[in-house]
Amino acid sequence: MQAVSIGPLIFAGDRLAAIVGIGAFMAVTWVLSSRLDPRIGRWSSWALIAGLITARLGHVIENTASFAAEPWRILAVWQGGFSWPWAAASVVAVSVALVRTRRTAIGAVVSLAIALFAWNVVWQLTNATPSTPMPHVALENIKGGDTSMTAFMGKPVVVNLWASWCPPCRREMPMMAEVAAARDDVTFLFVNQGERRTTIEGYLNKEKITLSNVLLDARTDVPRHYATPGLPVTLFIGTDGKLQSVHVGEISREALSGALSRLLAE
Repeated sequence: MQAVSIGPLIFAGDRLAAIVGIGAFMAVTWVLSSRLDPRIGRWSSWALIAGLITARLGHVIENTASFAAEPWRILAVWQGGFSWPWAAASVVAVSVALVRTRRTAIGAVVSLAIALFAWNVVWQLTNATPSTPMPHVALENIKGGDTSMTAFMGKPVVVNLWASWCPPCRREMPMMAEVAAARDDVTFLFVNQGERRTTIEGYLNKEKITLSNVLLDARTDVPRHYATPGLPVTLFIGTDGKLQSVHVGEISREALSGALSRLLAE
């Protein structure tokens, strides 16, 4: 599954891979700087700073229309959203400017190679998504009666696991509701985890959020079925009812749009 739990912390697979890769880069360059050439440390600091800034800047530029409507999200880095080709270009530029000796060049190549290897290992270990079928469980519909998720098969389905006490869920919910209302090619199911009907209705009414398909998962059967940790989690399910991809944590408008495009393409 595309998430890893470490004690109370939950990391999406791609983010954990990035953290491990950056950690490996910093550790290796620290060792090489102290034992091989101090200039490697100066290069690595500027390469890391420039890489992260330009990766975020590149993502914003690639999604200008989306960020123009909500410019504050440029700083919402917790949602993810980095363009690594931009980062690679900036690292190359920093290297051209600062790498002047053979030792520094060797240190740069070794540290980047080890960082990329560490990133790739974690990515490969966490990137697999099992083709899990929809669970055959009856969930209470907020409009009354029981509904099974399998009743929505035949059309791509997006399942958002959420709760009103969860801050990231509350942040992403208005955007999710907006996208769900605008799409008729995908069915959105908002599966609440363990809350009472009155609590859910109170939250939606207070925030003036309208959702078409709200299901109550009182026993948290759905996350157990898919083995997903934490909230929020967004599941992307194909027309055959099998899981295609998972997004763990708060999802951005760009990430949702990209996942929907891949879901419809498959």
